[in-house]
Amino acid sequence: GLAWFNFWGWNLIIVLAVITLPLGLSEGKEYAELPWWIDIMIAVVWLSFGLNHIMTTAIRKTSHIYVSNWFTMGMIVMITYLHVVNSLAIPVDWATSYSIYSGVQDAMVQWWWGHNAVGFYLTGGFLGIMYYFIPKQSGRPVFSYRLSVLHFWTLTFGYVWLGAHHLQYTALPDWTGSLGAAVSLAMIIPSWGGAMNGMMTLSGAWDKLRTDYILRFLVTAMAFYAMSTFDGPVMAIKSVNALSHYTDWTVGHVHAGALGWMSMISFGAIYHMVKKLWNTEMYSDRLVNVHFWVALIGAVTYIVAMWVSGIMQGLMWRDYDEYGTLTYTFVESVSAMHPYYVMRAVGGAIFNLGTW
Repeated sequence: GLAWFNFWGWNLIIVLAVITLPLGLSEGKEYAELPWWIDIMIAVVWLSFGLNHIMTTAIRKTSHIYVSNWFTMGMIVMITYLHVVNSLAIPVDWATSYSIYSGVQDAMVQWWWGHNAVGFYLTGGFLGIMYYFIPKQSGRPVFSYRLSVLHFWTLTFGYVWLGAHHLQYTALPDWTGSLGAAVSLAMIIPSWGGAMNGMMTLSGAWDKLRTDYILRFLVTAMAFYAMSTFDGPVMAIKSVNALSHYTDWTVGHVHAGALGWMSMISFGAIYHMVKKLWNTEMYSDRLVNVHFWVALIGAVTYIVAMWVSGIMQGLMWRDYDEYGTLTYTFVESVSAMHPYYVMRAVGGAIFNLGTW
C-alpha cells in the first residue's frame, strides 16, 4: 500500500509541476521552484518512501546490508532534511510564499540544497544503482567492498560542504567560498576511487564489452562520472571560476553528468531489469548497440559544444582593450555562440533519437 502511495503521490507531484511552472507559479529558487503546498507534498511522499525503504531493510533475512542500500538510504535521509530546511517559508496565499531566509543566508541555504540535491539524489542514488548493476550484469563481485563503503562515507560527509563553490565572487564571505573550493578538490579522491572501483569490477572480464551492450552503457557511465567529478572541482577553483561562472561551461558540466552519467547508468539498469523481470531476452541486441552509440555521440556532441562555447564566453566577457573598456559587447558574444548552439541542438536531437 505504501509503495502505491509513493508511486501515485510522486506522479501527482510531477503533473502539478508541469501545470504550475508554465503558469509562472514559482518560488524563484533553482531546483526548488514549486509552490509551498507542493513542497509539503514532496516531503510527505519522500518521507513515506524513506519509511518503506528503511522498514524493508529492517526486516531483511540477512545480517549484511549491501552498499547499494547504504547509498539509497543516505540519499533518502540527506534529501529529506535538505529539502525541508531549504523550503521553509511563510505562505501568503496558495501560490505565493516568502523564504524565512534573506540575503546572503538565503543564497547559501539555497545552494547548500542545490548542489546537494545533485550530490545525493543524482550522484548518491545513482551510485547505488552502479554498485548493484555492474556486478550483476558482469557476473563478478564488486572489486573492493571496503572501498565502496569508504566511498559512501566520504561522499556523505564531504558533499554537504560543496554548495559554496556556486557562489564564488558574490556577497558570500570569502572564507566560505575558499572552504567550498578546498573540499571540492578533496572530493576528487573518493569520487575517482568509486569510479575505479566500478571499472575494476570488470577485471578479467573486459572481453564482455565486445558482446554485452548493456554493460557498455554501465561502464561508459562510470567514465562520464569520473570526468564530471574532475570537471566540477576544477571549476570550483576561484581562478577557474572567474572564467567559467555564468557561462555555458557550467551547462556542459551539468550535462556531462545528466546525459553521460545518469542517463547511461539508467539505460543500462533498465535494460537489465527488463530481461530479469519478464524473464526474456532483448527483442534486438543490435538495437541496444545502436542506442548506445547514438546516445554516446549525441551526449559528446552536446557536451563538447557547451565546453567550447563556455570557454569562449568567459574569454570574451573579460577581454579589455588598451583603454580598459570591454572589447566585445554582450550581443557580440551571443552572436559568436550561434554555431555552438546549433551543435548543441544537433547533439540533443541525436541523443533523443537514441531514446526513441
